[in-house]
Amino acid sequence: MKNTHTLFWSLILIAVLTAQPEKQDKDLKFSPKAKFFTDYLNFSSTETGKTRLDIFIQVPYSEIQFIKVPNGFESKYNLTVSIFDEDKENLLAEKTWSEKINTKEFNQTTSKSNYNLSLRSFNLEPEKYLLRTAFEDADSRKEYATENLINVRKIEQDLAVSDIMLISKQTVVEGSNKIIPNVSRNVAAKKDGISFFLEIYSAVKREVKVYYSVLDNSNEKVYSEEETKQIDSGKIQLFHNLKNVDLGLGNYILTVDVKDDISNLNVSTTKSFVSRWMGVPSSIKDLDKAIAQMLYIATSSELDEIKDTESKEEKIQKYLDYWKKKDPDPQSEDNPVFDEYYRRVAFSNENFSHYVEGWRTDRGMVYIILGTPNNIDRHPFEYDSKPYEVWEYYELNKNFVFLDETGFGDYRLITPLYGDFFRYRN
Repeated sequence: MKNTHTLFWSLILIAVLTAQPEKQDKDLKFSPKAKFFTDYLNFSSTETGKTRLDIFIQVPYSEIQFIKVPNGFESKYNLTVSIFDEDKENLLAEKTWSEKINTKEFNQTTSKSNYNLSLRSFNLEPEKYLLRTAFEDADSRKEYATENLINVRKIEQDLAVSDIMLISKQTVVEGSNKIIPNVSRNVAAKKDGISFFLEIYSAVKREVKVYYSVLDNSNEKVYSEEETKQIDSGKIQLFHNLKNVDLGLGNYILTVDVKDDISNLNVSTTKSFVSRWMGVPSSIKDLDKAIAQMLYIATSSELDEIKDTESKEEKIQKYLDYWKKKDPDPQSEDNPVFDEYYRRVAFSNENFSHYVEGWRTDRGMVYIILGTPNNIDRHPFEYDSKPYEVWEYYELNKNFVFLDETGFGDYRLITPLYGDFFRYRN
């Protein structure tokens, strides 16, 4: 029986290596993920019966192509915002524009803290819309797009609130508040608290109670506070910061409730955000899962040392200490090894998830350990074999063959990954 099983796999391997590829890709081409962040905010409009929808688009410098120019470096890209009805049958409005960025130093072009921010506004009737935001790099011609179903709310009641804008930075210039929105919604609550802005609209002068709450992924309240405010009629701008909020990694919801007990009025608004820790990649939302995902870089004894702790704080510290040791430049705020490892994990989850998460699959394993292959030969419809892929790594002089045993995308590695190859490479 053992010899028969070995013969079966030998025949499959021969068929895989000798069959003609249907298509040969020069680069790994999976569904591209958008390289920018977007946020959509409802505010009161000056047009009767409509709501102003503000659309913020944040493009990180590290995700766009810069070219050398006489005075430094320059990047250009195009943005298009298209608004369709809910079923995407009719295009209702569209705005297209170009952005240009100039910087003198090369290190500014790759800094993760640098980005360009765009804002466009539409006055829309309250209902649901499908919004498509498209980005095109003018130099590389690469294109990315997102589509989101947006609910444009009616903001014309006696008492109403806008959406919540998370704040990245706030300054006062000549007595006026100047704010930079946190479009990515990544919040380092332990360091800066949770800063945000919203507008309250009231038909009359009144006293209201404002309740602030933070809910975790299970809809459990993990933080709350309240205050009483005297508000005038018209529009009131509210700036607030929730301090001393101790949050773990992951997704949370900020809720603001405004109540007028005398008039028995109650309005609320919510904002989802991701809690992160300084220096930790924003894709990490669960510490225990992030530790488990270190399978391809850490030894079993190193993993046991991180897991076997008496407190959450000790586990966090050991986890961060491990990655600090991997940092090629400990004096820098960025840790490229830390970032790249979990970028590969996230990519694997996005592209290889099947019955299990992508990082646990064979393709995920190879991708996380060795990175992007130089070439992929895909064979989805072969007459004499099951679907398969051949990943080629030129510098390693190594090919890896994945066979879809079930025909439902369950690709299994049939060329072994062992020895020095079973070790994470930058």
